[in-house]
Parts: sequence; structure tokens; C-alpha cells
Amino acid sequence: MHPTATIHALWTHMQSRDWPALASLLADDVVVEWPVSAERIRGKDNYIRVNAEYPEGWSIKILRVLDAGDHVVSEVEVPHATLGTHRVVSLWTVRDGLVTWGREYWTELGADPSPVWRAPYVERF
Repeated sequence: MHPTATIHALWTHMQSRDWPALASLLADDVVVEWPVSAERIRGKDNYIRVNAEYPEGWSIKILRVLDAGDHVVSEVEVPHATLGTHRVVSLWTVRDGLVTWGREYWTELGADPSPVWRAPYVERF
């Protein structure tokens, strides 16, 4: 499977809560880092559990998946019924069809307020 197809499948399986299918895309010793919360997840089972135990009410919308050979960048939107809408930009390494490493930057939309001094130079969306 091409690395971008692997990442499309990762998000699709996560959306459908198909944890065995998601596990089939991860190396046993995968490492995924979340710098915003200063967390590192080691191993396929831990990554699956962190996602499976997240409070229900969320969905995933794939915004883009960019090909860089064995490296893939994805951006998804994750609206949650009670926790707000999050965006995540993820940097992935895929080898032989398996995700071996990832770094995900999660943030809630609007969580980083725009300072007043930038107002003349930007537009809100």
C-alpha cells in the first residue's frame, strides 16, 4: 500500500472505530508524539487505547493528505459534540505499509487568540 493510502486508511478506520483494522496499519513499536500536550505514545496497543477510550461524540473529516515518499503529512478536522472542534496536522513515517512514527499537532479551533496588534494585518475566518 502506498504511504498516502496507509494514512487515508488510518483516519478512515479511526472514524469507523475499527480498532483491529487500525492496528493492522501500525508497527508494533510505533511512536506517536503529541508536542502540544507534551506526550509520547509508545507502541501500537497504547496508541489504539488512547484513541479508543477518547470520549465519544467525535467524527473525523480528512482535509488533506500530502505525499512525501515514506513521509506523509495529513490534516484532519475533528468536531466533537461537547468538546469543540479540533484540527490536527500530523507528520507520519510509513515503511512497508506500516506507520512507524508520527508527530501530531492537535489544537482546538480558536484556542490561540489573535493578539490585538495583528488586527490591521489579518482577517478572521
